[in-house]
Amino acid sequence: MTLITETSKLVTVFGGSGFIGRHTVRALARRGYRVRVAVRRPDLAGHLQPLGNVGQIQAVQANLRVRWSVDRAVEGADHVINLVGILHESGRQSFNAVQAFGARAVAEAARAVGAKMTQMSAIGADGASESDYARTKALGEEAVLSTLPDANVIRSSIVFGPEDAFFNRFAAMARFSPVLPLIGGGTTRYQPVYVVDVAEALALTVDGKARPGATYELGGPEVLTFRECMEHMLKVVERKRMLVSVPWPVARLQGAILGMLPNPLLTSDQVRLLRNDNVVSDAANAEGRTLSGLGVTPESVDAILPSYLWRYRVAGQYQDEFGLIGAGDRQHAGCHPWMSPHVTELITVA
Repeated sequence: MTLITETSKLVTVFGGSGFIGRHTVRALARRGYRVRVAVRRPDLAGHLQPLGNVGQIQAVQANLRVRWSVDRAVEGADHVINLVGILHESGRQSFNAVQAFGARAVAEAARAVGAKMTQMSAIGADGASESDYARTKALGEEAVLSTLPDANVIRSSIVFGPEDAFFNRFAAMARFSPVLPLIGGGTTRYQPVYVVDVAEALALTVDGKARPGATYELGGPEVLTFRECMEHMLKVVERKRMLVSVPWPVARLQGAILGMLPNPLLTSDQVRLLRNDNVVSDAANAEGRTLSGLGVTPESVDAILPSYLWRYRVAGQYQDEFGLIGAGDRQHAGCHPWMSPHVTELITVA
């Protein structure tokens, strides 16, 4: 009989069923870690099970506003990742409760069991910011590092990928609206980063590849203005739409009105946040506190967007950059009737 003398590391991931979370869970599972996913609704986290082996991924109930549930979720954990964050407040889910108090609760619970920790934050986190989102992100970072000085903080620019709430939202708007708004003229700069690259960076902190106590800033290979982001998106979905500048005073008024909706497209706090560029700092680049510094080569927007925004084209996957593809065209190109020439080219290259 073989005795098992060592088990794989247990990682608790708060917010593991969300957009970044599901990719992080996958990256951890592929490394062989046992993953405990702490979420408010474990019954809605079933989509995570196929990402690992049988019994490797377990969902448990936890709420950052309920301290005992946080303590229970980290019992026996070797590493804790906190991905929980909100873009707008709703009921008891306030910025302070989730992003400041919640981060401290996770850090104190991790310290109590001797676990290491990684805190997910955002580029632009600033304790002096006018934006409640950015201010509480900074408070969360401070709470974590004061509790666990060797913890890692991961800041990211806009994260894109198949389930993102940025390119998908505006691509959906482009299907029905003849115009797309450019808040403040669309001059704010971003450095969109692919969600798989972010997940890889988070997993590398669990591997011990990051400098203890360091704050990493993650951005993609390109710096794009908001206008340029919209132009890239429209090119991929093959739609022509007017890009209309919305002055800051008008945007603030829109945010105040739309912010009263249950799932607002824009809030006053987001308007304040949009006034500042969202790119990797010169200091982070110089000190290697970036994706490249972790050994990750970031994917570009142009390389990834077509893989999931095709569904917003007029004819979905049956449309290429030259328009609709007929069966005769595909057969002439040597393809099966259901393939586009691009698919055949990819298969040939592979």
